[in-house]
Amino acid sequence: MDPEFGVGTAPRKRASWRTTLLLAYQSLGVVYGDLSISPLYVYKSTFAEDITHSETNEEIYGALCFVFWTLTLIPLIKYVTIVLRADDNGEGGTFALYSLICRHANVSLLPNRQVADEELSTYKLEYPPEVAQRSRVKEWMEKHKKLHTALLVMVMIGTCMVIGDGVLTPAISVFSAVSGLELSLSKDQHEYAVIPITCAILVFLFALQHYGTHRVGFLFAPIVLSWLLCMSAIGLYNIIHWNPHVYQALNPSYMITFLKKTRKSGWMSLGGILLCMTGSEAMFADLGHFSYSAIQLAFTSLVYPSLILGYMGQAAYLSKHHNFDASYQIGFYIAVPESVRWPVLVLAILASVVGSQAIISGTFSIINQSQSLSCFPRVKVVHTSDKIHGQIYIPEVNWMLMILCIAVTVGFRNTKHMGNASGLAVITVMLVTTCLMSVVIMLCWHRSPLLALAFFLFFGSIEALYFSASLIKFLEGAWVPILLSLILLAVMFLWHHVTIKKYEYDMHSKVTLEWLLALGDKLGMVRVPGIGLVYTDLTSGVPANFSRFVTNLPAFHRVLVFVCVKSVPVPHVLPAERYLVGRVGPPGHCSYRCIVRYGYRDVHQNVDSFETELVESLATFIKLDALFRCSDAGEPRDSSCYERENALTVIGSNPLRRHLGYDDSHDGVSSSAYETRADADSVNGIELAAAPAPAIKKQVRFAVESRSPGVDERVLEELRELCEAREAGTAFILGHSHVQTKPGSSVLKKLAVGVGYNFLRRNCRGPDVALRVPPASLLEVGMVYVL
Repeated sequence: MDPEFGVGTAPRKRASWRTTLLLAYQSLGVVYGDLSISPLYVYKSTFAEDITHSETNEEIYGALCFVFWTLTLIPLIKYVTIVLRADDNGEGGTFALYSLICRHANVSLLPNRQVADEELSTYKLEYPPEVAQRSRVKEWMEKHKKLHTALLVMVMIGTCMVIGDGVLTPAISVFSAVSGLELSLSKDQHEYAVIPITCAILVFLFALQHYGTHRVGFLFAPIVLSWLLCMSAIGLYNIIHWNPHVYQALNPSYMITFLKKTRKSGWMSLGGILLCMTGSEAMFADLGHFSYSAIQLAFTSLVYPSLILGYMGQAAYLSKHHNFDASYQIGFYIAVPESVRWPVLVLAILASVVGSQAIISGTFSIINQSQSLSCFPRVKVVHTSDKIHGQIYIPEVNWMLMILCIAVTVGFRNTKHMGNASGLAVITVMLVTTCLMSVVIMLCWHRSPLLALAFFLFFGSIEALYFSASLIKFLEGAWVPILLSLILLAVMFLWHHVTIKKYEYDMHSKVTLEWLLALGDKLGMVRVPGIGLVYTDLTSGVPANFSRFVTNLPAFHRVLVFVCVKSVPVPHVLPAERYLVGRVGPPGHCSYRCIVRYGYRDVHQNVDSFETELVESLATFIKLDALFRCSDAGEPRDSSCYERENALTVIGSNPLRRHLGYDDSHDGVSSSAYETRADADSVNGIELAAAPAPAIKKQVRFAVESRSPGVDERVLEELRELCEAREAGTAFILGHSHVQTKPGSSVLKKLAVGVGYNFLRRNCRGPDVALRVPPASLLEVGMVYVL
């Protein structure tokens, strides 16, 4: 596994059975923590108020039957058998499905798309483009622009519900685990002990996020494994000891009997039963960290049987016990033998913490993906591990999740309302996955629309049944995920909409190449030493923020680079394919364009490595440009050879750099900015030194053979200028934007854009933080966008 870019950066090889077993074991702590603790609260939520446990056992048998078939149809058949196969270069989740769809059909709303993006090695299609062109569904989706927006909104809804689940799952998991104290304490003691203990555990859990999970992650799998084995053993004991014939309740006829007897109350109680699927989406979302075979093996051989035994054991115990003083005792701990109740309680709390950690990490991950696709305001992303891909921490989101999680715990104080809220969030995400998967079956797998419709109707009808049962409990807790989702959806859609409009404004306001070339000494313009990196979202033309900069300050750097950092609809971009470099004007102008491409799961580089790689890429491009673009000996070396501004070259291929004499393995201490050397073979070498560090200077060396027919003194001079500019320092020029509405705009637009967006812009991280620009080298140019 590539420690920085993950398993999706290279073609997957068939793993050995030992590797698969190891990954399956590790997946227990990351993928199945949430799903494995669901028996703590499923029956408790089901029998909260809607239905009662009678002497006939029809209710408990019906609930067990629903749980069994729900776990079989949704996690086992839908996810393990079908959805896990829809991976995006090994990655899974909502954005993986959206990325697949956008690559197979032109339905993306992201700006600055380029044909060159389709040449990325991770931009693979299931079928050749000529086959994909025949799809009528594709033509229909590309034709109707409103479908593009509807598709993105659907993805946003799924994202919002995942974030809502990040609030609700830790609350209900830890609360349900701690609720085991109710059997050992009086009612008064229980009320005053469970809530404070739950809140203390939650505060401790969120406070540890800053340190990352890699230090204690090795404990997660043993904890979940111990919990699953413990739950299986208790379930098996209850089945043998209390009711060996409980397996008969798996007959689907018990579901019909259940609904006939309980009617509307039974239908409403399905909102508690659906909690048995909590965490199923994690199998798909965390696919990139493991493999399909490992996740499939872990679920089918251990997780699924353990869950079934656990639920059957509880049902077996309850089928012989009916006289409970309080409804809250119909839960997990009542079926645990008293002699092992305290060890099980401790193990359950540990397992609930592991399950909560998984959903919190998943929330950070999906927000980071949303941010990379311009669907979420900029937040600070901290990478807590240099070795483990995907270990991130977002401070602002972490503390907001903690506050909301504690508020839910203190506000609801019972499993019923928490279960109603969590159930709606879980089932909504599953419905979104079903809808997106139906589109993937048609567009990406090129299966019959009838097959996609059958998939949608079969699984969609099951999930719609559970969704309706959750939605009917709006006033009993289900309003929480709806309210959170509406607020988040408004924020995400507003941010994305204004980002698109700002890009369109920049496209109309950009200046021409002729204007840039006309900025000469005759206009009083001065070229100062150093490298100027002008950040823009444009992939062509000169951005308006630069024209505003030179209008107010008639000077710019000797080496000018227009940098566009963009996201592409793939999970990872290989380092060798990250940079697209081209000229802006003739060689003597020393102006370039560099497009830096990241996938939606990629880790952005720190500024030191970015500067070094950027200068390396420019130097490599200069030599490529000299050797190949004007390789004909008789062709005159005038500016006409370089004026194709949109002609960009991928820089970073290691074989190509070795062909050009690039030495990318040399690191040492340099005493000078650059040196020009001549040896017996007449090889001229130039060394670039990075910005000085307290003890060590990074050094980059590249060499140009002076006897090569494609190289002349102009190239050497251009390389020397690049060296001198690098030593003089680098300035980062960014636009500081303010958005206002056009005169005559509606009140809603003025409130949304003028007030809402500007509030988010002022209170969220600036682009300099997202791009990791050092404050000492930052130059901000004020820009007013009139939308």
